[in-house]
Amino acid sequence: MNSRKIKTWAWVHKWSSLVCTVFMLLLCITGLPLIFHHEIGHLLGTEVEAPKMPAGTPRVSLDRVLDIAKSKHPGRVVQFVSQPEDDDGLWFVTLTPTPQATEDFKSVAIDARTGEVLAQPKFDEGFIYVMFKLHVDLFAGLAGKLFLGFMGLLLLVAIVSGVVLYSPFMRKLDFGTVRREKRPRLKWLDLHNLLGIVTLVWLFVVGSTGMINTWADLLIKYWQHDQLSSLLAPYKNEPIVAVNERASVQRSMDAAMQKTPGMKLSFVAFPGTSFSSPHHTTFFVRGNEPFTSKLFQPVLVDAKTAEVTAVPKLPWYLTALLVSQPLHFGDYGGMPMQIIWALLDIATIIVLGSGLYLWLKRGNPVPAPPRAAAHEARVSGGTAQPEPAPAMKVQA
Repeated sequence: MNSRKIKTWAWVHKWSSLVCTVFMLLLCITGLPLIFHHEIGHLLGTEVEAPKMPAGTPRVSLDRVLDIAKSKHPGRVVQFVSQPEDDDGLWFVTLTPTPQATEDFKSVAIDARTGEVLAQPKFDEGFIYVMFKLHVDLFAGLAGKLFLGFMGLLLLVAIVSGVVLYSPFMRKLDFGTVRREKRPRLKWLDLHNLLGIVTLVWLFVVGSTGMINTWADLLIKYWQHDQLSSLLAPYKNEPIVAVNERASVQRSMDAAMQKTPGMKLSFVAFPGTSFSSPHHTTFFVRGNEPFTSKLFQPVLVDAKTAEVTAVPKLPWYLTALLVSQPLHFGDYGGMPMQIIWALLDIATIIVLGSGLYLWLKRGNPVPAPPRAAAHEARVSGGTAQPEPAPAMKVQA
């Protein structure tokens, strides 16, 4: 590339990195404990587990589970019921004042075999909750998610521009060279570039999936408007089915599972909630394989008759969203993948921190003797290197 193109790409890299670096550092730091949130929950004693019982132990009716949960919080309605991916002996029942989306919720964990209340976990407090909210929306709701999504877009721009700049600025050095004998700022620049190019693919994947995750609320609303509205046309303008008019939830679940043989229940959304309709109980089922277990299949069951009315396929954009979520946190490969994700996260923190250091030190360089300066110019290809942005030449 000629010098004009290099300056243009350097400007793009510098400012895209400069704007997003602090927020990327925050996301990397808060994301690190989230990779091990189950393990941290076990250590803190906040993780709820069903006691071990022989396979085939009879299960209590889901209707009975709901009655037990409502007895703990009279006056509230059941919004969702869910099961952990790795423990079908446990029900989590979420109760709220109204079916509409709200932050005011209570959760009850109930043994699916005995109906015993195991805990009433509080998911809206504690260390993991704070890390999660900072990581997802900065405690600012949808506006915070969209803002972080824009920061993710700037990160991708910084990665691409950094890749473009890597070759012309490193062509006179062997790959992996760190000039330790030089002044600290040059040594950190080499380390910054090395770790940046090593973590390039991982950071691009994590950055792009994180950006997609920030669109989750909008994608779900679009799906409801685009596809569910046509399926629910016969029920248009009908009020939410009253609780005393609803059919057995257990019977509705049995009907849904018969329509989707070989799949497992993930969660249930009740009439009037954000994942259902005023007239349906919607069951979201998933596959049994590592990949298909991340993909949901909705089954709409008439809340009054317990008859399945639709089994719509998820559109491609929701499939992309569901696939991106576990990939973002390294949930596909168990503990080995979590460790790899954590190591790459730490490397990225070093890259971001070193980039910030290089930017802050840009106005206070240590002057080099004339001969040493000439030698450095020859090593770097005879071109004056622009000030590095607070992110690597390869990524923000």
